[in-house]
Formats: sequence, structure tokens, C-alpha cells
Amino acid sequence: MGLRRKRKTLVGVVISDKMDKTVVVESNRLVKHSFYKKLVKRRAKYKAHDEKNQCEVGDKVLIIETRPLSKYKRWRVRKIIEEKA
Repeated sequence: MGLRRKRKTLVGVVISDKMDKTVVVESNRLVKHSFYKKLVKRRAKYKAHDEKNQCEVGDKVLIIETRPLSKYKRWRVRKIIEEKA
């Protein structure tokens, strides 16, 4: 048996909490353009499992990679870093 790898983690903002036990988290990052060498904003949306329905729109959360939970859910909410003001 091998050792378990360190799981990927991301920080993002909840943009939707309308589904039961699921939130949509948007993660932003800066990438250097290969030709123009300018920093460009990139974003990605992830569906994450929220077991207790604690997250609200605007919360900053830490999500962790997990086994496939449904067709699109591959992430779990680990903790709420900052609640919506």
C-alpha cells in the first residue's frame, strides 16, 4: 500500500448556494500570457459539496479535492475562511 498523496486545495468565493448540499465556488488566479508577457486574470468555477448547508453567497471558502461525488462534484468545502460581511 502506498502513502496517500497530499490533496489539492483552492481558495474561492461562493457564487451560488441554490442547490441542496452543493455550492458553486469561483477561484481567480493570475497567469502570465505566453506571448505578450502580461498578467491576465483567469477564473474557474467548481461545484463543491457542503454537507451542512453552511455556506452563503459571498463567503470565502477553502475547498479540497475528493473522490467523485456526482457527475460534476469533485471538491468538498473544508472550512469557511471569511463569512460575507
